[in-house]
Amino acid sequence: MFPTILVVDDEPAILQSLSGILMDEGFEVLTAANGYEALKTIEAESPDLVLLDIWMPGIDGIETLKAIKKDNPIIQVIIITGHGTIETAVKATKLGAFDFIEKPLSIDKVVVSINNALNFRRLEEENKYLRKKSIEKNSLTGNSAAIMDIRKQIAVTAPTDACVLISGENGTGKELVARTIHKLSARADQPLINVNCAAIPEDSIESELFGHEKGAFTGATIKYRGKFELANKGTLFFDEIGDMSLKTQARILRVLQEQKFHRAGGSRILKVDIRVIASTNKDLEKKIDKGFFREELYYRINVIPILVPPLRERLDDMPLLVETFLTQTAEQSRGKVKKLTDSALGQLKKYSWPGNVRELKNLLERLVIMTPENIIDVSDLPRAYIDQGHDLNSPTESLCFETDSFKEAKKKFESEYIRMKLLHYNNDIGMTAKGLNIDPDYIKLILKI
Repeated sequence: MFPTILVVDDEPAILQSLSGILMDEGFEVLTAANGYEALKTIEAESPDLVLLDIWMPGIDGIETLKAIKKDNPIIQVIIITGHGTIETAVKATKLGAFDFIEKPLSIDKVVVSINNALNFRRLEEENKYLRKKSIEKNSLTGNSAAIMDIRKQIAVTAPTDACVLISGENGTGKELVARTIHKLSARADQPLINVNCAAIPEDSIESELFGHEKGAFTGATIKYRGKFELANKGTLFFDEIGDMSLKTQARILRVLQEQKFHRAGGSRILKVDIRVIASTNKDLEKKIDKGFFREELYYRINVIPILVPPLRERLDDMPLLVETFLTQTAEQSRGKVKKLTDSALGQLKKYSWPGNVRELKNLLERLVIMTPENIIDVSDLPRAYIDQGHDLNSPTESLCFETDSFKEAKKKFESEYIRMKLLHYNNDIGMTAKGLNIDPDYIKLILKI
C-alpha cells in the first residue's frame, strides 16, 4: 500500500504540478484548496502526510496545522510557503511541523523531505510498539484483585512526577512496578537509573550517587558522573532504600529538596530534574522509631505508597505466572513449552513461597532444565516443595499426630520443619539459619548433624 499525501494550496497550478510529480514518485495524492477542505479530507481519508501552504484565504496554514496536530498528532506536516520568514518557520516547527520549504519548490527537496517525514513516522510507530511490548513483558503478571488494584495505582501515578515508595517482600516484583511507572511516564524517553542501596559500599556511595572530579581522592584518576547526574530528566530508582545509612539519607534529602549538588572535589553546582521512585522490604516507620531512618526523607519519598503483595496472598495468579514463566524459558532455550500438571500446580499452591515470584520463576527454570519429559508432575518437584503442603496425610504432619504428647509432637514438627528449610536452602546451614533467624549450632543440635 502506497503512502497517501494531501497537498493543500490555494493555487490550482501548484496542486496540479505537485499531484502529478508525487504520483509519478509512487504516492497516492489528495488535494484541498484551503484549510477547511483539508480538515474535512483528513477526517474522511486519514492521509499519511500533509503538504501545507501557509498563506491561504480563510483558515491559514498555521491555524490548519494547529487543528491537524490537535486531532491527528501522528500525521506528519510539511509547510510550504512563498513568503517564508525565520519567525514563521520557528512557529510552525514548535507547533509540530516536520519541515519548512520555501517556494519556488525544489522537487528533489520536497521528495526527500516527504520520505524523511514518513520514515520518522514509521520509527515513532515502531518505538511505540516496542515500548508497549516492553511494558507488557516487564509488567506484573496476574489478574487477582491485588494486582488489578496495583495496575490502577500505576496508571494514575505514572503520568505525574510524584515520588513513589514501593513496599513489599523480596522477590514480589517491586522493581517491575518501578520500571512500569517509568515507561508510562512523560520521562519514558529518558534514563531510568537504578541505585542498589544494599550493594554499594558505604565508603563509596556518595561518589556513586554524586560523582567526583579527577584527583578528588586517592584512586580518582578520572572524572566520574554519579547516578544523580546520569538520571537528569529521567527517573532515579532507590532499590531497598531502607539499607541506606543515615549520613547518606541526609545528603539525599538535601539534594531532593534543592535539586542541585556538586561532585566530590568539585565546586561547580549541578542542577538536576529527576523523579524519585524508591522501594523497601522493611517497615520504615519502625526504623524511624529506632532512629535508623530519617523521618523527613520518609515523608519526602512516600508521596504515593504502593504495596506489592507476597505470592502467598495472590495464589489465584499462580496458573498464569506458571504459564508465563514456562513460555519465557522455552523461548530463551528455543525449546518446546513444557506443561505443569494440575496435581503439581495444586502442590505448589500449598507452599509458602518465602522467595515469592522470583523463587517461582527460578524453580520453573530449574524444572524445565532437569525434567526430561514435556509434562512436569508432582514427582518432578523438589522435596521441599512437596513436604511443606498442608495435607494431614503428609509425612511431616503424620509424625506429629503419632504421639499424644504435645512436647514430643512439637519437637518432631520442629525437626521436620528445619529439615525441609535446609533442603530449601540447598543444605546450606548458614543460609538456613539466617533465613529462620536462628543460630546455626541450633540446627546442628536439632538435626544431630
